[in-house]
Amino acid sequence: MEGGGGEKQTNRAHRVSKSGNKAEKKGTAKKGPGKGQNPKAFTSQSGRKAEKLARRNVEKDQTRLHVPLVDRTFGGTAGQGGKDADDIPPVIVAVIGPQGVGKTTLVRSLVRRYTKNTMADIKGPVTVVSGKNRRLTIIECPNDLGAMIDVAKVADLVLLMIDGSFGFEMETFEALSALSSHGLPKIIAVLTHLDLVKTPAALKAQKKRLKNRFWTEVYDGAKMFYLSGVMNGRYPDREILNLSRFISVAKFRPLIFRNTHSYFLTDRFEDITPREQVRTDPKADRTVALFGYLRGVPLRPPSAQNSVRVHIPGSGIDAFSVTRMLELMDPCPLPTKESEKRRKLGDRNKIAYAPMSGGSGGGVMWDGERVWINTSGTFTKRDPNEEGEDAFAGEGEKMVMDLQSANATLGDGIAKSEIRLFGSSSAPLLAPQASGSSGERKRIPAFNDAVGEHDDEDDDESDEEDEELNEDDFVSDDEEDFDEEEEFVPEQQVESRASGSRRRAGASFNDSGERSEEVAYADSDSELDFGGDGLELDEKGEDVEEESDDEEDDEEEDSDEEGPQWKRNLASQAAANLGSSHRKQNLMRLIYDSALTPAQIAAGETEASVGKEGLEVEEDDDDDLFELKRHAEADAVDDEDRFRAPSKPVSLEQWENEELLDSIRQLFITGGGPTGANAEQYEEEGGDFEDLEGGGAGATESAFEPEPEMDEAEKAEALAKKKEDLKRKFNNEYDDDSDDDGKDFYTEQKDELARRLAATKAEFAEDDAETRALVEGHRPGTYVRIEISGVPHTLVDNFNPRTPIIVGGLLGHEESFGYVQVRIKKHRWFPKILKTNDPLIFSLGWRRFQTVPVYSLDDGTRNRMLKYTPEHMHCLATFYGPISAPNTGFCAFNRLGSDTPSFRVSASGVVLDVDGSTQIVKKLKLTGVPFKIFKNTAFIKDMFTSQLEIAKFEGAHIRTVSGIRGQVKKALAKPEGCYRAAFEDKILMSDIVFLRAWYQIKPRQFYNPVGSLLLVDKTSWQGMRLTGEVRRDQGVKTPSDINSLYKPIVRETRRFNTLKVPKKLQAALPFASKPKMQKPQTNKTYMQKRAVVLEPEDKRALSLLQQAAAIRKATDTKRKEKKAETKEKRRKKLDKADEARGEREKADKKDHHKRKGIEKKTNEARKRQRTK
Repeated sequence: MEGGGGEKQTNRAHRVSKSGNKAEKKGTAKKGPGKGQNPKAFTSQSGRKAEKLARRNVEKDQTRLHVPLVDRTFGGTAGQGGKDADDIPPVIVAVIGPQGVGKTTLVRSLVRRYTKNTMADIKGPVTVVSGKNRRLTIIECPNDLGAMIDVAKVADLVLLMIDGSFGFEMETFEALSALSSHGLPKIIAVLTHLDLVKTPAALKAQKKRLKNRFWTEVYDGAKMFYLSGVMNGRYPDREILNLSRFISVAKFRPLIFRNTHSYFLTDRFEDITPREQVRTDPKADRTVALFGYLRGVPLRPPSAQNSVRVHIPGSGIDAFSVTRMLELMDPCPLPTKESEKRRKLGDRNKIAYAPMSGGSGGGVMWDGERVWINTSGTFTKRDPNEEGEDAFAGEGEKMVMDLQSANATLGDGIAKSEIRLFGSSSAPLLAPQASGSSGERKRIPAFNDAVGEHDDEDDDESDEEDEELNEDDFVSDDEEDFDEEEEFVPEQQVESRASGSRRRAGASFNDSGERSEEVAYADSDSELDFGGDGLELDEKGEDVEEESDDEEDDEEEDSDEEGPQWKRNLASQAAANLGSSHRKQNLMRLIYDSALTPAQIAAGETEASVGKEGLEVEEDDDDDLFELKRHAEADAVDDEDRFRAPSKPVSLEQWENEELLDSIRQLFITGGGPTGANAEQYEEEGGDFEDLEGGGAGATESAFEPEPEMDEAEKAEALAKKKEDLKRKFNNEYDDDSDDDGKDFYTEQKDELARRLAATKAEFAEDDAETRALVEGHRPGTYVRIEISGVPHTLVDNFNPRTPIIVGGLLGHEESFGYVQVRIKKHRWFPKILKTNDPLIFSLGWRRFQTVPVYSLDDGTRNRMLKYTPEHMHCLATFYGPISAPNTGFCAFNRLGSDTPSFRVSASGVVLDVDGSTQIVKKLKLTGVPFKIFKNTAFIKDMFTSQLEIAKFEGAHIRTVSGIRGQVKKALAKPEGCYRAAFEDKILMSDIVFLRAWYQIKPRQFYNPVGSLLLVDKTSWQGMRLTGEVRRDQGVKTPSDINSLYKPIVRETRRFNTLKVPKKLQAALPFASKPKMQKPQTNKTYMQKRAVVLEPEDKRALSLLQQAAAIRKATDTKRKEKKAETKEKRRKKLDKADEARGEREKADKKDHHKRKGIEKKTNEARKRQRTK
């Protein structure tokens, strides 16, 4: 700032303080804490704190451990197979939440993240490839309690959607209860609508509050993701990327129930019922085909020896029988090492399979009935010069595009084709050209008779006859191969090629014993070639001469009269030739992989000793491609498949020698122990069994060749080595210090389970897929198609792809029904207590059903029936239903509909025991009165109604109200229902006799499967209702029973007789115990008789006292009246003030509301002006 003279203002310079508190603080701040003074970077200075920290770290490590479970899913538990595992099923990711929370948006965003494609309308499951070793099946669970329960049984990962701006809703806690009852899979909470929270402070507080509440319900440390808002119809890509990365590395435990059952989530549903049957009877049961990835344990296909039963929750049927099961090609396969060599997954392998939503994976699929060509784009032919043409093209799309690029027909392509039998062939074989312009071609069948010339009418007749023949008549595999390999040749060359072709003749005999030639089809293309000798082999290996040309010409002339000879009785000849068309299988080669005959194996020969000349093999020859060699012995007798070597009677004679049997008797368990020197040697060698082939010390002869004997030094060395191995094994098992690997129990158990799994896989590694499926079953991860018959038509008519359909396999014991005992506890949020014999809906195993439970409590000796469930504690429940394994979790509901305003989960628990009988008793108290008394005996009435009831309770203990005990003796002849009882003392006619008994209760056999899938509205299913609910819904008044009404209890006063004690007994009693029986005094006493006469002074004094008391009483009365009058005046004054205050408040409220109304109208007018 410049002054008037133009000089600048100068300020005093700042001096930094070098001493004092401020300087010391600054110096300390610059230096920072010294080494060893930072508690976060260095160890604790306190030994107690260090010990607590170490203990806490150990506890945290132990809480992470769990009991290792045997994985029976072959490493395919929720896609955790690893890089070397095959056929891993996709991970089921279920999105659960209330309505309007953003479930559809999240599914669309995840599909967009994995496939880079946006699905407009997602219905049902969507299977995507998320990585090289993992696939995901994403399914949106509707806001239906039944669907939540079904999804909780199969989901591997649950994304629990929560509205962050609102908080937890009732559906969220209901879903958590269902998840915890069925195994509690991995749960991730996803908070949405966080953009509606106004301030950052409120957002932080809301996140903290929801996280603490979620951790309370699930477990501490449960993962939560936050989705801020919606952009372009989906959530932000960065937030979805973080969520997808966590999903891709999530690990899952094998749940016990899923580890013992086979199941799959239906991703495709088809009705394969014949259309004609549906047209004639629309309400007939349907046959449906369900598709999905098999999960759980392997499932064997149905056969004559194995029946497969499955349950579909919500179908209303307890179990369905699978009529057919097919293994299909994987519609959404994982990338192979050849197709994907990069570290990152390529775009061509990012496919999605969602048949219910209109999307499918790439390539060609076969569903058991038809072939589907799947393409992600359109069928329009594109420019080959366009960049990225094949970037997203799959196998199916390429096939469709190549068909559009074809310039010639299939016939032209065959005519121009070349065949080279060998790579060194100089002149390829060309297809002969047709002379006519029509290009008409015919098929050449390989029959015994040559095909002669015939007109077109014969061709038409042959076509009609071929159409009339049933394909089932030709069941030979060779004949089916022939149909596929038929060759088309021009019409003019039919006769020449037929006459020169080789034919196979099958000899048979007709009814008259004459030999006739049967029709034989060609087994290969080599039998249709030109040339060759005229000899062929029949099915027995004998040579059959080919018929001469003259005989063929004669047969052709005869056939011209009534058509070709080969067309006569074609069906009967084919059926007769069925046995000869099959080629006999060599079971020795199939089972033992050896070409030796049973006789050669029994003789001890090997392939090396026999040589190639003695083996029954097919070798290539210059003249013939195949040559069959047979021995004379095999031709003379019929071959039989033998599973053990033939025995000769001569070789069995040695076993009749008693000395030989006695020499080896000690080597068997039933032959007695060794004696003498053999016993000492047996004990010295550690008690091992003696080698049967080595020859014992006491054996004089042996049927086998003896092995070379060991000297004493070798025996001692072998025995020492064996003892050393046993000692090492003992130390490894019981001594922790000898553990070289340093593995703990948890690691050892995991390694043992991994070893067992590897051994199981190695056992079936060499088997083909068909054999493994028959023996072991289809493994998890296989895409299967099952056919189920007897499905209600309403399930097909009301099918909704948004509702998940679960197919769960049933074990053998789960198809039986009986009484199931469970431990149950009423949910703390359910408003009502549960009552015995009230219907309840159980979700147990795969099933959801309604039944009638009976509650009880074990008091140590018996199960006592409870009328109501106790508060905040467990009790027992017994109901009739399907048998389930113990420790199976369940949850129960009173209603499944969405119209229930309160919490719908009624109870939860586990299965305890499965028993066909029940032992539940109810307390029963019977009362009666005596009608005749004889000292200690009395006749009792009004307790029973018949002699049969009395006979059942003979010997039962009874008691009176006064405490006298007794016993039921015998029924009386008359009157009916009366009995004689004995007591320990004489009872009175006024006594009430009661009997305490226990009555056995048996639950009702009521079982009603839930049929929600049969309705249009899946939430409107309603089972059996209570009588009171039916009356309330129909407006019927409850009938009143006069005996059930409460009446006033009138009890008469009882008058007891006086106690009479005999005089002799009174004399013996002490004075204190003697009864005091004095009569009331009738004469007046002295104090009553005497008269009181006052003196004059006494009279004046008494009169003065009375007058003073009267004055005091009058004064008090006047004072009370004055005080009451004052209070009345004050009350009136207060009432008047209150009335005035009320009037003022009323006027103030009126003015306030008047001002608010004016302000509201003013604001509305301003808004209308702004909008204009």
